[in-house]
Order: sequence, then structure tokens, then C-alpha cells
Amino acid sequence: MTALAATACGGSGSTSAGSSGGGKDLHVYAWAGEIPDSVIKGFEKETGIKVTVDTFDSNETMSAKLNSGSSGYDLVEPSQYTVQQLIGQQLIEPLDHTKIEGLDNLAAKFRDPSYDKGNKYSVPWIWGTTGFAYNDKCIKSATSWKTLFDGQYKGKLYMLDNMLAAYIAGLQVSGHRATSTDKAEIAEATSALQKQKKILAGYNSTNYPQLLSTGQACAAEAWSGTAMAKVVQSNEHVHYVIPEEGGSIWTDGFAIPKGAKNLTSAYEFINYTLRPEVAALATDDGSSASTNQAAREHIKDKKALENPAIYASDSAIEKADFLLDPGPAMQYFQQGWTKVKAS
Repeated sequence: MTALAATACGGSGSTSAGSSGGGKDLHVYAWAGEIPDSVIKGFEKETGIKVTVDTFDSNETMSAKLNSGSSGYDLVEPSQYTVQQLIGQQLIEPLDHTKIEGLDNLAAKFRDPSYDKGNKYSVPWIWGTTGFAYNDKCIKSATSWKTLFDGQYKGKLYMLDNMLAAYIAGLQVSGHRATSTDKAEIAEATSALQKQKKILAGYNSTNYPQLLSTGQACAAEAWSGTAMAKVVQSNEHVHYVIPEEGGSIWTDGFAIPKGAKNLTSAYEFINYTLRPEVAALATDDGSSASTNQAAREHIKDKKALENPAIYASDSAIEKADFLLDPGPAMQYFQQGWTKVKAS
């Protein structure tokens, strides 16, 4: 599958560090829909900095852009395992914590995450989970990944069209951790996914919430967040659950790419989004869970705090894994995924 408090530096003379002149620009590369317009407009109004936001639909797309060496972005929004990869590839800068105010507003689990100890390279913005959703007109009740592997729902099941997301289900339904890098366990998960493919309607990372809402899908692997949350809120028959096997937690956060020109603007934006009242907009206007613990008292939509497709309960995520970069084991996933797609 990601928030950030205190006082921004303000709009007085934001100069582009790393460039020769005064900079009043900020170029952001982010997940589509994850930074509400209200956040961008509020920041522009307060600071006078013009923000340009380009969006991507996968971590791979974003990484490829940075690898090209001329992205032109001052901030990017990678997911947690991609932060690890970008650090290893030296594509993002270590953060200067003397220029950041408000990290203590983050929830404890996001202040020193396993994928970026001490938030050295990234500041989490939003978080969520990977689980599944079902329509109770088709499936009375469901709590396990086994639902998505059940032949009685053949042709009305969907999986996310994302390799690592699919393997969360494949590994956990096989009795393993989603963070496994064991070759034999990944092979077992590959076999489970190959068998499952025969009963799937398809792989879908875009409109599966709508397919669930209309009943075209009985169940689908799903990411929590905006699209799923809106369907759960508007359709009483659609339910989002964290599977009893564990599911996973994801987070998307802000990082500064190597070669960023408008560094001062980048830090101003990070500080702005770390304010509790601003971070609350991620939920009120973006239907996403904020990593900012202090933001909760500023959230106006109290129903969002009870919507499992936005804020999963502590008990629901007790066994959830923080999906990390599998490192050298990535080849086993890639080889297995090729087999799954070809089966």
C-alpha cells in the first residue's frame, strides 16, 4: 500500500536550495488521489509556492522515472518497500531533520519503521492495508483468504494485478508469512496462485470496488483507501476485511530525489503536511488513513475512523505484515509470477 505537524516555514522567501535563484516552485510525483487538492491549495495560498503534481499508478513507474536521471521532481511518494529500493539505488537523499518540524506527531509505528529506521529518508503520509472485500448478496460472510480460492465463486473473484500483493494472499493462504523470502515457500505460493487463476474472473487493480458494488464480483483482493472506502460507506452489502491469516500494512510517504532543485520548498511542504489539521485532510478529503496520530482529533468525518477500509482496528492488523523489499528473493517472485500469468 503513506503523514506528517507543527508550523511550516511560511511563504517568506522560499529559495531553491541547489539552484542559483530564488525558487517558488515545487514539483511532486505522487500516487493519484493521495494528496487532496485542499492540501495543495492551502499550501500554495500560505507560502506562495506553485505546486505541480504529476501522478503515477505504480511504484515501478515512479522508480523508472527516477532511474532515468532527469525526473525534475522535488518530492516523490514511494511505498515502504520502494523506499528501501530507492535507498539501495541511491536515488533519494537522506533527510535533514534539522529542517523538519512535527515528526513527533506521527504514530509510534511510523516514527521508526522497519523499512526506514529513524525516518532517515522518508516521512510517512498515509497508511493502509491489503485485504479483501466481498458482497454479502453473494457471500454471506468471509474472514479468510480461502474465500478467494473457493471454486464455488468461479468467475466472480478478482485479485489485484500486482505481483507482491498477489503473493501476500498466496503465501498466507499456504500458511506462510507475507514477508517470506524462502524459495520453497514462494514456490508453494506460486502453485496456489496458479490453481487459483483457473477460477478468477481476472486481475484488477482499478475498478474492482465498483464491480463489488454492482455484484459483478463476489469477492476481490483489495487495498484500503479512497475507492474502497467510498464503496463500503455507500453500499451496506460490501464489506472490507483483513483476513484472519494476517493481510499486510502499507504506507506511502514523502522522499526527496537525488538532484532535487527546490529543496527549501520540499521541506516547507513536508512541514506543512505534518501539521495535525493538515494531515487530517488526508482522511476528510482523501478518504485515507493518516499516519499522523495528532491528526485524529482534527478529523471531522468521525465515521471514517470506524470504516475498516480506511482505519483498520489494532486487533484486525495484529498479525498483518509490513511488506518489505524481498531483496535477492525478488527473482523467485518474478519467476513465479511469470508462471502464474502464463498458466
